[in-house]
Amino acid sequence: MMLNIKNNRLYFILLSVLIILADQFTKYIININYKSLINNDLILFSIDYVKNYGAAFNLLSGSRILLSTVSIIITFLLIYFILYNKNTSNLDLFSYSFILGGTIGNGIDRITKGYVIDFINLNFINFPVFNIADISINVGFIFIVYRLLKNQR
Repeated sequence: MMLNIKNNRLYFILLSVLIILADQFTKYIININYKSLINNDLILFSIDYVKNYGAAFNLLSGSRILLSTVSIIITFLLIYFILYNKNTSNLDLFSYSFILGGTIGNGIDRITKGYVIDFINLNFINFPVFNIADISINVGFIFIVYRLLKNQR
């Protein structure tokens, strides 16, 4: 018997919780060990330690209250979509779960510290330093774009 996870939407909330835990755990490890971890080259990326006071690419730097408020609003909207929107595909639910996990992960930092800890620095391209929550948000958006492109066919 195949499990229809769409009917039990708590699985999607659990996915978000796992993402939050992974994000917060990695940030904790970096925060307490950053002096010994920074500048370690790990083939594709190196560990860095950046306090990001803005959103993606440091946009709206110094807008802690605005960014915190937006994070809270997006969190409640995504929880509503995951739990109560009946016309949602599994792919959409996965998308929302990844975005929710990343939004809460970065939101926790922004609300409690006033900045987000970024630590993954790609070696092969000039790109801003990022974290697990950022990856999660981007994976969620990639799923949404994929679904939109797929539905246009």
